[in-house]
Amino acid sequence: MAKQSGNRFSYLLRLCLLVLPVIICLPVTLLAQDSTKAAYLRKQQPDSRKDTTELYVKRDSVKPVAPTIHSPRKAAFYSAVLPGLGQAYNRQYWKIPLVYAALGITTGTFIINMDNYRTFRNAYRIRLDGNADTVDDYVGLYSDNGLKFLRDAYREYVDYSVLVFVLAYGLNIVDATVFAHLKDFNMSDDLSMKIVPTVINNQALGLSLRFSIGGKKKYNNQIALGNKW
Repeated sequence: MAKQSGNRFSYLLRLCLLVLPVIICLPVTLLAQDSTKAAYLRKQQPDSRKDTTELYVKRDSVKPVAPTIHSPRKAAFYSAVLPGLGQAYNRQYWKIPLVYAALGITTGTFIINMDNYRTFRNAYRIRLDGNADTVDDYVGLYSDNGLKFLRDAYREYVDYSVLVFVLAYGLNIVDATVFAHLKDFNMSDDLSMKIVPTVINNQALGLSLRFSIGGKKKYNNQIALGNKW
C-alpha cells in the first residue's frame, strides 16, 4: 500500500509539473490576443480628432513678379521719336530740360541765321537788279561786296546751325542708349575684388636653344612661342 501511494504521489507530481506551465502561459496568451484585437479595432475606427502634427502646405497666393528688363533699344527709339522720352524711360528726368534747352538754342539760332541770310540775300539782289526805283535798306551802310559777304556768312551759319541741331538730337539718342545699358550695372561704392590662386596647366609649343661658353658650362634657354597645343 505504501508503494502504491508513493506511485500515485509521483504521478500527481508529474501531472502538476506538466499542467502548471500551461496554466501560467494561458492568461498571457489571452492577454496578447485581447491587445491584438483592440489594436485591430482601433485601426478600423476613424479618428475623429484632427492630427495636429500633420503638415499642411498652403499654396502661396502671391505670384512671383518677373524682373523687368531695361531695354536700350526702347530708350533709343523713344528718344528718336520724342527727345527726352528716352531719358524719362531711364528715370533721369533732370536731363529732359537740358535736352530741350540744347535743341531750343540750336533751333533759335537756325531761325535767326536764316532770317539774316534771307535779308542780306534780298538786299544784295535789289542792289544788283539795276532798277533805280527799288532801293535796299542798307544803302550807305554796306557796299555791294559787304552785302555779298554778309549773305555768304549767314548762309554758312545756317549750315552750322543745322549741323549742331543734328548733333544735339543725336546726343539725345546716344545718352539715352548708353545710360540704358548702364542701368543694370552695380555702380555702388561697396564693391570688392577677390584674388584666388589658380593652377594653369597649359602646354605651349617652345623652342629650345642650347649653347656653351668656354667649353665647360652649358646653359639652356627656353624661348616660348605664342602658339598653344
